[in-house]
Amino acid sequence: MTAVGHKGLIVWQKAMDLVVLVYRLTQAFPSSELYGLTSQMRRSAVSIPSNIAEGRKRGSEVEFRRFLFIAFGSGAELETQLEIGQRLGFCDATLFSLATDLLNEVMRMLNKMTSE
Repeated sequence: MTAVGHKGLIVWQKAMDLVVLVYRLTQAFPSSELYGLTSQMRRSAVSIPSNIAEGRKRGSEVEFRRFLFIAFGSGAELETQLEIGQRLGFCDATLFSLATDLLNEVMRMLNKMTSE
């Protein structure tokens, strides 16, 4: 394994940017969704960089790869939740577009990292 810690990984940095975007996006959701979709989306978004970091700290490539798959799964959850928010009319169009574009980029990076 390379000596680069999780904070040095571009995928982790972009996933952290995604978390901030998701929090900004969900701030405008109805208060009735605070414990529903808002909470789910935030947890899914936070799970992505968290799993990348945890996997990196585990110390083996096998463990790192396993946690990258978990992060990828969280990304798939977030993708679905973003779509739900958009279909319900909760999402600001600009923030939705930025979040989905960044999520797609993170997912492509995770996919590449797990297929190497």
